[in-house]
Amino acid sequence: MIRSALAVRRRLALAAAVLALGGGLALLPASAASAAYSCDYDISASGYWYAGHYAGTTVQPSATGVSAAGIEAQCLLKYRGYNPGTIDGVFGSNSRAAALAFQKRMNSAHRAGLTEDGKVGSKTWPYLRNSYYD
Repeated sequence: MIRSALAVRRRLALAAAVLALGGGLALLPASAASAAYSCDYDISASGYWYAGHYAGTTVQPSATGVSAAGIEAQCLLKYRGYNPGTIDGVFGSNSRAAALAFQKRMNSAHRAGLTEDGKVGSKTWPYLRNSYYD
């Protein structure tokens, strides 16, 4: 009986890990005790920045739950000098204000044509990642 309970717990832990690493699509509930995440910056041969949490350019970070895309966007905003607050994966008001300032800067300096809404979506991600805009 103890062995089967242990096996079930291991399977549940593995399933949770797989979901959490599923490209930023899995959301976990945010809490006041949310941990701050670290940013492991790297630049690809094509000149795109990555922070080690989400490698895509389509998932919009969530304002209501922790997501890999939220952590990634917060890390990249912080790297570029826009303060998103605590790197916690929840794209709240501080993160949205940082994203809005970034979008305004890209529109002003590079005629990016980004919607100035404080959301990091498929149009904003490439500007956030591309080292050309450093």
